[in-house]
Amino acid sequence: MFDSLSGKLQNTFRNLRGLGKISETNVSDALRDVRMALLEADVNFKVARDFIERVKAKSIGAEVVQSIQPGQQIVKIIHDELVELLGSTNAALNLVANPSCILMVGLHGSGKTTSSGKLARLIQKQGRQPLLVAADVYRPAAMDQLETLGKQLDLPTFVKRGEKDVLRIAREALDFAKANNRNTIIFDTAGRLQIDEPLVQELVRLRDLVKPQEVLLVLDAATGQEAVNVATHFDQALSITGSILTKLDGDARGGAALSMKAVTGKPIKFAGVGEKLDEFEPFHPERMATRILGMGDVVSLVEKAAEAVDVEDAKRLEEKMRKGEFTLEDFLEQLRQMKKLGPLESIVKMLPGGSEALQGQDLSKQEKEFKHMEAMICGMTPKERKSPQILNAKRRIRIAKGSGVSVTELNTMLNKFAQMQQMMKKMGKFQKMMARMGGGMPGMLRQK
Repeated sequence: MFDSLSGKLQNTFRNLRGLGKISETNVSDALRDVRMALLEADVNFKVARDFIERVKAKSIGAEVVQSIQPGQQIVKIIHDELVELLGSTNAALNLVANPSCILMVGLHGSGKTTSSGKLARLIQKQGRQPLLVAADVYRPAAMDQLETLGKQLDLPTFVKRGEKDVLRIAREALDFAKANNRNTIIFDTAGRLQIDEPLVQELVRLRDLVKPQEVLLVLDAATGQEAVNVATHFDQALSITGSILTKLDGDARGGAALSMKAVTGKPIKFAGVGEKLDEFEPFHPERMATRILGMGDVVSLVEKAAEAVDVEDAKRLEEKMRKGEFTLEDFLEQLRQMKKLGPLESIVKMLPGGSEALQGQDLSKQEKEFKHMEAMICGMTPKERKSPQILNAKRRIRIAKGSGVSVTELNTMLNKFAQMQQMMKKMGKFQKMMARMGGGMPGMLRQK
């Protein structure tokens, strides 16, 4: 989402890092480029102006002027101000009541229903017992969609088809939650194509009835500046407690994310980073700032890996690698675990300097190769995966046709895998040798 902004800021930073001396002129020139990058990213012009003024005031201070690396200091100031602009720290949900109520509000098409399911999944993993409530009485498909999400997540969904009174639905949902020990109720409310007074008043009455701990505004990140206007209107009417930005994996310019906290004073609490139910994460301002500035986000990558990879399986595979017993079955498992981390491009961007390294690169070819590898291995029998050398010409032709590749591509994959196995065996022998040498070292030292 922030690719364009990130690229322009990194170009500016290259010039800044090379500055030997700081003057008001060269700081102004650099910050003019930063300001243009922010405006082109659809950041609110007042927010961009105030941001630049704060950075400039700190950049021409005595501490930076006397610094050994003044250019680096300015980059750090921009980073710190960007973190502040995005909200400083992650704002957690305030769920102290039993049951606690969460009101999901927003315009039609912003992603409220899907975000309700994603949020339910996330808080369930944190040990809570959520209940999804279909409070959109105007769009029957919304009830069906929420019910489908509930089944996918194995969570209860309260649906009253044919009922048009939202307040009656809410009362019955509260009773249902208490009777079934559900301590968190997520209300998926109705939206409109644009803000209108009847919609707002209905939401106000619902809020007054259920007294929610959280009123979360769901916003499509691609909406740009209009998202800020929508947020302001909903905040004035409902006193929102925070927002959820959806479609952060898209090609929107990112201005909404950078403007939201400054304009409304309310934090971004969550971000939707894909269509799948697990592609939803707490919004961490510092991590987002480092991504925007091209510094990567190793912490989020490690968290994703920890969630996707089973520790015991990883230990087992490591042992097989050391012993040289790594098979195509194990390789298939590795490919599938890597897929859980998300697209290859998003993984690389989380590494320091990853965004810069990706400029002009297209990883779709590598993604396609991984899919072909998976298809080729799936076309083999368990015996063939364990001992691919038993594959004859006829079987290779059949596997290649079944997986949509040529026999040459299949042979290339098998040859590379055989080379990898040999390398693992050598590494295993080397480790054993080093272990034996290490065992003798203390005695050798004592002899001296």
